Amino acid sequence: MPGPGRNEPCPCGSGRKVKRCCGQQRGPSEQQTARAHLATLARDAIDMLAGLPEPALDILWENLFDLPTIDLSLHVTLPQLITPELQRLRDAIADDEPEHGWDELTIVTQQIDTPQQRARLADALLTLRDRQLIRPTQAAYAIYDLSTKSQRLLAASVIHTIAVEIGANQTPGGLQIAA
Repeated sequence: MPGPGRNEPCPCGSGRKVKRCCGQQRGPSEQQTARAHLATLARDAIDMLAGLPEPALDILWENLFDLPTIDLSLHVTLPQLITPELQRLRDAIADDEPEHGWDELTIVTQQIDTPQQRARLADALLTLRDRQLIRPTQAAYAIYDLSTKSQRLLAASVIHTIAVEIGANQTPGGLQIAA
């Protein structure tokens, strides 16, 4: 027997229609929308990268790590709850001991790796490209990287975000955050 229609009163007793109360959300989820947006951007990026020689692509790959130093919009949103892994990573960055934080970096990057985070970074890259703060090929390669399973740009963003938060690095504008 089918459930109530979306225009019928909600069975919870609120008096509202099902579509305005306990009804199921229709349309794509935020994750699906973000994935589709990123896929569209990646198709355009691949067209721009298609004619580049292998050495140029290698340089673009190497430069991914430094992109988050250009603008705070390329910093990721870290979890508000500081997990033990995040704290150990913060300590490793503060102590300038990167070899002690690799496992934690992997875990924290996986925690923040969502389609929405990747799409937000891709949009930020386009804005920086349009403001001529990065080259079109840099933006295209970074967007391509975000559209794959690679976590290189995300991990770089995590490192730079934490470094600025704890005062180990200056912001792109030259400000030092007090730890």
